[in-house]
Amino acid sequence: MTTTPVLSVEGLKVATASGEEILHGVSFELRPGKILALVGESGSGKTTAGLACLGHFRQGLVHTAGSVQLAGAGQAGNLLDLPESQRRKLRGGAISYVPQDPALSLNPAMRIGDQILEVLQIQGYGSSDADRRARTAEVLAEVGLKNDPAYQRRYPHQLSGGQQQRVGIAMAFACRPAVMVLDEPTTGLDVTTQALVLQTIAQLADRHRVAGLYITHDLAVVAKVADDVAVMLSGEVVEQGPTDQVLYRPQHDYTRKLLAAVPDLAGRRQIGRVTAITGAQAVVPDPAGRPSPEVPEGREGRNLLEVADLQLAYGSNQVLAGISFSLRQGESMMLLGESGSGKTTLSRCIAGLNDDYSGRVCLDSEELAAGTRARTTEQRRRVQYVFQSPFSSLNPRRTICESVEVPLLMTGRMGRKERRRRVREALDQVRLGESYLDRRPRDLSGGERQRAAIARALVNAPSLLVCDEVTSALDVSVQASIIDLLRSLQHESGMSMLFVTHNIALARHISQRMAVLQSGRIVELGSTDEVLDNARHSYTRELLANVPAL
Repeated sequence: MTTTPVLSVEGLKVATASGEEILHGVSFELRPGKILALVGESGSGKTTAGLACLGHFRQGLVHTAGSVQLAGAGQAGNLLDLPESQRRKLRGGAISYVPQDPALSLNPAMRIGDQILEVLQIQGYGSSDADRRARTAEVLAEVGLKNDPAYQRRYPHQLSGGQQQRVGIAMAFACRPAVMVLDEPTTGLDVTTQALVLQTIAQLADRHRVAGLYITHDLAVVAKVADDVAVMLSGEVVEQGPTDQVLYRPQHDYTRKLLAAVPDLAGRRQIGRVTAITGAQAVVPDPAGRPSPEVPEGREGRNLLEVADLQLAYGSNQVLAGISFSLRQGESMMLLGESGSGKTTLSRCIAGLNDDYSGRVCLDSEELAAGTRARTTEQRRRVQYVFQSPFSSLNPRRTICESVEVPLLMTGRMGRKERRRRVREALDQVRLGESYLDRRPRDLSGGERQRAAIARALVNAPSLLVCDEVTSALDVSVQASIIDLLRSLQHESGMSMLFVTHNIALARHISQRMAVLQSGRIVELGSTDEVLDNARHSYTRELLANVPAL
């Protein structure tokens, strides 16, 4: 069993067209049957380094020094010295790429079997169309999917997110590459689907001796899938070695900082300034060192939100099948479940973004109309929603001030100066400040954009904040700061919070109670400690068993 690297990156330097260096001499090796995890925060350069392995540089970036040696890349050896036409032939053949978003990487107008077949045809795989069709069926089976003709005729929208991602892996693996570059392939997936995708990747690498480069910010996933780890910071590899050594005996301060920000299911690790919270009457450390009650005095027992027999169906598909629960003033509840469980649909119904449900949603014992347009201005003010993607939830043409003041404009009660003052206060609340007022979303990092989106939700001082997967696209350190921010804001204002997520490890850090959804029904409801320590439903136990952990 050879240990000779199949791909070697040596002294790689990349700069912008204006001359600003982005990568400062990056080096690493990929070996057959082994997976190297490339980790770091957004902006560290890990995706730029990963794409360089395919001889590709995004618009505005240029290769200035260093080499990418790929076995079988011809006499030149250095992939970056080859003409673009030759590099294109290697992509999808000798070296393949799996992007982050499966929905965007698949052609929605093509059947999945035809998409895999197209890759084989372009690469000239096999001697006949029959060979290629046989390989299409074979590779679908290799990634754990059905391979019968009926399944191959499905379109991407007829598959779940995990199935779409496995089709993407099948396309990348179809021509039996020597190297696979996987760019955050499990970021948006629930824990059960994530476990299946990770298992698929590990099996393909081991069984077929494929060298893998796994780009991620999720260090818990790294512990599960990677043989070696390279940690990147500001365009440099600051620590590199076997997974056990880097994750459990880190040498660099930055690595230790990343590890300290990873949430743990047991809640023992503090992320940010706020410690884990459990129970109905949680305690948060005050900046002055005095413990303060999470729920404002006198309001502990009052239900702010009551949901009764909420149902919603699209044709024969019953999305919500009689959901009932209550949420107290100042309380935080996690809505947990796999993709398709109904948790986002439920949260959108509560916020009035879905108006075709039956059942009752009450705020302070007053029933809310189904849609926001039928609700009063005051009711709309009191329930605010923070969307999942910090990149698509803000209008790129508007300044941050213009985006954050939208809820104030809708009330129509304030002049321009008063609105700007309130926007400044909201930005201060989310630790951004006045200097961000006239910036546009493109000028902000992912974490800063999400803070701006939260500021927009807070500008009208809501009673209930609904957070829909607000940390799924963020690095662990940025995630920790957002969780810290939300907990602090909740403590300061006494607002209630519904936190929709598939990241169970956040449970003790963000919620006092949990509701577990499966197929549109709540199968488990209780305090966070009760659900995590004594799960009664088999579905909850399965979710907990699949949580990646350090």
